[in-house]
Amino acid sequence: MKPKKEFLESGFLMSRIILKNNGALRGEVTVSGSKNSALPILAATILTRGKNQLWGIPALSDIEIMYTLLESLGAELLHLSDHVLIDTAPIRSHTTPYELVTKMRGSFLLAGPLLAACKKACICLPGGCPIGSRPVDLHLKGFAQLGASITQEHGYITLACEKLTGAKIYLDFPSVGATENLIMAACLADGETLIQNAATEPEIEDLANFLNRQGAKISGAGTDTVHILGVDRLSGCSHTVISDRIEAGTYMAAFAISHGKGRVKNIQLDHIRPMIAKLREMGVEIAEEPSAVLVNARKKLRATNIKTMPFPGFPTDMQAQFGGLLSVAQGTGMIVETVFENRFLHVGELQRMGANIRIDGRTSVVQGVGQLTGAEVQASDLRGGAALVLAGLCAGGVTKISGVEHIERGYENLVGKLQLLGADITLED
Repeated sequence: MKPKKEFLESGFLMSRIILKNNGALRGEVTVSGSKNSALPILAATILTRGKNQLWGIPALSDIEIMYTLLESLGAELLHLSDHVLIDTAPIRSHTTPYELVTKMRGSFLLAGPLLAACKKACICLPGGCPIGSRPVDLHLKGFAQLGASITQEHGYITLACEKLTGAKIYLDFPSVGATENLIMAACLADGETLIQNAATEPEIEDLANFLNRQGAKISGAGTDTVHILGVDRLSGCSHTVISDRIEAGTYMAAFAISHGKGRVKNIQLDHIRPMIAKLREMGVEIAEEPSAVLVNARKKLRATNIKTMPFPGFPTDMQAQFGGLLSVAQGTGMIVETVFENRFLHVGELQRMGANIRIDGRTSVVQGVGQLTGAEVQASDLRGGAALVLAGLCAGGVTKISGVEHIERGYENLVGKLQLLGADITLED
């Protein structure tokens, strides 16, 4: 991770990944902690107004932004060799800086904890990857049902309350962010809150486990109905975040696209079932171990069809990577994207590498080709950038990927981990 000041000012805009096909990947790779679990848990430390110790937080640019946001509010952070100590007792501000919030969509997760702990939150609309609309209307509707007043002016949304009161909330869509935000806000509300049609992603269950360790009373997290009984206060605790299922799926796909063989470690099998199933359909052999999978892609890849769905369906965060796999598989496959309306931004760059892909609305039809060719390409979003890296692993010639700042939002030491597996890959500043 680059120094904070350099990151905030430059955003890694000059970095490029340089790739050459070096044959089959081999070896073992350890999956880092989940970004999508760490971000809400870091936000939830505000509810304690005390000290928390967190293990497994990945070193990512999005995480660096969240650290800086917490510090801007007054929190004190101590980074130790294998964990971070966060003291949120000194927090005095309820306003998040515009220049930080606009860098990351996950920053809106601070709204619920600030509202519950400070009775007020002032936060601008978040930024992030341009993969489609992620409106916060579900968050705001839920906050209003809990008793918050909502105003919007000068680009900021201000939430305020004298107290929050438990309510029955039905989400029009099982939004992960809205579910997390409302769980956090309801922890300190008076009475009971019931969230129906809640998102069921593993990261929500991890957040609830963290909050329950602090003294919250949450049940049903990980199902579509979450029950929260508000408490007066929460206490600090120690917690280890779950591993990153999308990173795990990406390395499984890396072994597959390079016709390699290797072990992906530090995983929860139940979190990656959809990726295992689709890789097996494509002819990849996968042996399951208690906390790892052995991937053997000695056979030619076969095309398959994919439809993204909320968990436990196939994750939208893996469709770009599997689009790369389908580009070199035998036959024609189809990907239907049901979560985001603009998540095929990477397709034009894969086409520059020789992929045969046709887009029709939210459907991508991919006819496999014998060989991709290296090219200069641009990562326009996190997972699309990962797809370009996968394509570069099997392409002929040299692949040069710019827009590395997007990839570094969600993959800890991607270049270093792939190098250990035998990839010819470097990061060029």
